[in-house]
Amino acid sequence: MTTKARVLTLTILALAAVGLTGCRERTDRSEGSVLLSVSDFDRLPIQVSTLEGPYQVGQVTLRNVPKNPTGTTSDLQDIEMRSYEVTFTRLDTGTRAIAPLVEPLFGIVPVGGTTEYENLPFLRPSQVANPPLSDLNRFGQDQQTNSQVVPLRVTMRFFGRTLAGDDIVSEPASFNVDVLP
Repeated sequence: MTTKARVLTLTILALAAVGLTGCRERTDRSEGSVLLSVSDFDRLPIQVSTLEGPYQVGQVTLRNVPKNPTGTTSDLQDIEMRSYEVTFTRLDTGTRAIAPLVEPLFGIVPVGGTTEYENLPFLRPSQVANPPLSDLNRFGQDQQTNSQVVPLRVTMRFFGRTLAGDDIVSEPASFNVDVLP
């Protein structure tokens, strides 16, 4: 085998080892033996009006995935849901932020299974009553950007605990919505 072939072979093996280590590291970031993921959003709002609610996501599906899919599982890996958090990122040039929303959430996501939640609030009237969203009602536009629309990226994370006592947090899941007067 030539020197070039050896170097190429060693490089390929090193890259494969890094790739496998990277995959393993991805699943080991959270406590416990399961991962919580948002597997589906359904009936997402594209736009909402500050004058009318509700400000809800039609349906969210959470999935409980064992980190070791070939291992054994038990009911102790079921996730008892505790809460969810909603944060907002403006997609325009405005800098006035919307306060995050943290809401309690109840239910069990069984190991290897899913649970669906209907009509989860992502925005509360108290948030709409404060700038920049209150500007849309009061002045017909955001006073900072002079726009009649406040485009937002809505990001949700879900928090729970396995019955074995491990804290579990989902990866963030996002969607975009335009807020109108």
